[in-house]
Amino acid sequence: MAHTMREVARRAGVSLATVSRVLNNTQYISEETRRRVLDAVREFNYFKNVHARRLATGRSDLFGLVISEIANPYFPEIIRGYQAMAWNRGFDVLLCNTEYDHERTKAVIRKLRESDVRGVAIVTSSVDRSMASELTAAGIPLVFCNSDPASKLVGNICIEYEHGVNKAIQHVVELGHRRTAVIAGPAGNRTAVTIKNALVSGLTARGLKPVCVLESNYRVDAGASAVRAVLSRPEIPTVVFCGNDLIAMGAMSALEESGVRVPEDVSVIGIDDIFFAFLARPPLTTINVPREQLGVKAFEALDKMLKLKRHKGSNYTLETDLIVRKSTAPVRRQSLKISS
Repeated sequence: MAHTMREVARRAGVSLATVSRVLNNTQYISEETRRRVLDAVREFNYFKNVHARRLATGRSDLFGLVISEIANPYFPEIIRGYQAMAWNRGFDVLLCNTEYDHERTKAVIRKLRESDVRGVAIVTSSVDRSMASELTAAGIPLVFCNSDPASKLVGNICIEYEHGVNKAIQHVVELGHRRTAVIAGPAGNRTAVTIKNALVSGLTARGLKPVCVLESNYRVDAGASAVRAVLSRPEIPTVVFCGNDLIAMGAMSALEESGVRVPEDVSVIGIDDIFFAFLARPPLTTINVPREQLGVKAFEALDKMLKLKRHKGSNYTLETDLIVRKSTAPVRRQSLKISS
């Protein structure tokens, strides 16, 4: 037999509102009262009926989170930070991935709208503001990453790649490197373009203009293909900057297959500091992006917007930093030659 919230309140000797506050963790409740409510909940094996609550309040308990692809190791820490913030406040997360597909993205936006989410964090460059305008038109606040400045119902979190990029460039300068290459992310990805521009301009300013700048998708096999193209050039770089860690891992694998030692012959630097970067052989030198903090900040930005009378969004900045591991080393004295 299913028990009701009223029965829980009666057994605990509190009001219906108090039971609701305990279950949703929305207000401070004394530990004694909280214990009585939770004891009654366990005794009756009571579960919230979220559908009934939505009908009663006219609001869902859902916040949306849109990513590119579930298999990409860039996203788990973002999900963890965002979900932890939501759950701590009694909310659930509707996780959607676009798979970089336009039709799927439209279906994701429609699903979020139909689910009447309270707010949505969009942490993929495959969704721009025009595509998500259906959500803001419905009064649903959004937070983007590396997008245009904030406006009504729209916040933006800017990842400050320049700081980490400049530290990485200074690092290779101190190691004596002069010939560089860049394997950037996809040309149509706004974050990839931002990173590429920061790398090329920063290297050029230090007199290390790249001997080649290539573009790649964010996958290991693409990084491997790109670095083979780098090795086919007459002037082989001594350090390769990659648009993310997956590209860098693919590059290291292809370098090894070609008889090129990392870092003795060619140093490699990635971006993101995903968990696998530490497990790579050699462990990857990379620019850390605080992704769990990004998830936390995205939820906080939505929560703040919902509480403001005019729902005005804000701009936020997250700093990056360099993590030095074993994939970078002082430049070798003799020029590297690849046997065909």
